[in-house]
Amino acid sequence: MTMAIDPDDTPIVVELVACPASLPLPPLSPAGAPGEMTWRKDAWTPDEIATLRRLFADDVPVTEIAEVLGRGRQGVRDRIYVLGLRRHSQRAWNELEDEELIRRYGNEATAGIAADLGRSCMATYARAALLGLARTGAPPWTPWEDAQLRFGYETGIPIAEIAVLIGRSHCGVATRATLLGQRHKHMPRDWSPAEIERALALQEAGHSYTRIGKILGQEGHTTRSKSAMKAIMRKIGEGRGWGRAWTAEEDELLKAAYASGQSLTHLQRGLSRSAHSIRWRARYLGLTGTHANRAGWRTGPDWSEADLDRLRRDYGRMPTADLARDMGRSKAAIFTRANLLGLSHGYQRPWSEDDKAALAIAHARAIDIRDLADALGRKVAAVHKYAAKQGLAFGRRKRAATPKSLPEILALDAAAPASKGD
Repeated sequence: MTMAIDPDDTPIVVELVACPASLPLPPLSPAGAPGEMTWRKDAWTPDEIATLRRLFADDVPVTEIAEVLGRGRQGVRDRIYVLGLRRHSQRAWNELEDEELIRRYGNEATAGIAADLGRSCMATYARAALLGLARTGAPPWTPWEDAQLRFGYETGIPIAEIAVLIGRSHCGVATRATLLGQRHKHMPRDWSPAEIERALALQEAGHSYTRIGKILGQEGHTTRSKSAMKAIMRKIGEGRGWGRAWTAEEDELLKAAYASGQSLTHLQRGLSRSAHSIRWRARYLGLTGTHANRAGWRTGPDWSEADLDRLRRDYGRMPTADLARDMGRSKAAIFTRANLLGLSHGYQRPWSEDDKAALAIAHARAIDIRDLADALGRKVAAVHKYAAKQGLAFGRRKRAATPKSLPEILALDAAAPASKGD
């Protein structure tokens, strides 16, 4: 079912297939003629169903529809489900709807909440984000969600578009498809569903396409190139908005992000909008230049205090490539963040007068170059290279049982003859 709600009358798809797709026919009588329908006091009449369809199409809330028909709210909700009705709404949210969303969000499937409120899953997600609601765990999948997933996979609809339609993450849709034994129509044969699922999870974690391709190879899958990752992401519709009209809830969420200065990366993934689409909408709303953009142009995951502590502790003391791999970031991200924190790498930090004095004393006192490097907080290779430029050759020396610190080395009398074993 689609409804035209934007000024250009562009239809917005809110359901791929009705669930259940068809209702069973009543059994035939032995003579072959349809049997007489048993009369029920609560049976829905044709006039009631027509009224229900009309009010539902007019975006009337379920509670008001129940009052007009003189029926219970649960009975109306059940009939809407049986008729396979879905809709997209741009009505303003009221306090009762917000209370209902707060009570149920995170505990029930977004599709079910959206159906009861007469809204799309994306509008429901956007409102939940504005209210600061978060999910602690994914709720069970509903038959309606499974039906949309199967139909979308069979007809080749992008995975990201299916995720927006039913209010699930891209990775969650891929995982569910694997459990249901579904294979996307446009998925290349050399990509397995498990590989797609893992690639989406890594992409949502903020890894680059190059990094994702390497991780897949390390985990037993085929090592993928950057171009291969781009191709598969295009096929499954990752990061594309497909020209969807912006809803009032999405606009409010974007305004809130600009007002608070929060990173737009999470908003981009949550709304399944491209970076270009978000920038375009911000300019359309007059938000250009008001965003604090605290993360700069960075699109990777945010830096936590634990990440910063790890960077301060290990930067320059271990290979940057190893540090980047352990932290799940690129070398460029490590260099950039270290520069913002004012950290100096062992290869780049200039030699102070104390460093030079300690080098001369260590050479005269037969201190091992590895102990000296630890005292100076530099790499052994950096110390060895600088010492060679000064004409100092350390050679093979025995490491001390208790290495001296930099102040202890400076306290030694470099002019006095070194005794064996110092």
